Amino acid sequence: MKDTYHDMKAVQAIAPAVLAAAATGAAIDLSGFDSAVLVVNTGAIVASGDFGVKLQESNTTTEADFADVAPADRLGAIPATLTANTTYRLGYIGSKRKRYIRAVVTKAGGTSIAVAAVAVLGHPAIAPVAA
Repeated sequence: MKDTYHDMKAVQAIAPAVLAAAATGAAIDLSGFDSAVLVVNTGAIVASGDFGVKLQESNTTTEADFADVAPADRLGAIPATLTANTTYRLGYIGSKRKRYIRAVVTKAGGTSIAVAAVAVLGHPAIAPVAA
């Protein structure tokens, strides 16, 4: 069995929570890594909750500098409306690679959703990656 533990880093993008409104995740610094995958886990959805997740990128951590990642710069897709008790993944391959990415939970309707997201950073410039 091959080892991936020393070749990747997991960073919390959205803390596990029951959300009743849109939420913006933390800026994830990609410095020192050449790949990233966003893993989103959902739990219960209340009152026909219509929530989605999008990936944004920026060269700074300034709120106004973040923009949605273009479809051509992503691998995979996350549906516009998330399903309860499901795991999704979305790869980032930014053609004009930005230093930071973040996850944003969007709300179009309903009451709440249990959700969390982790960014898995891979292909480190220096390995093994510290725990």
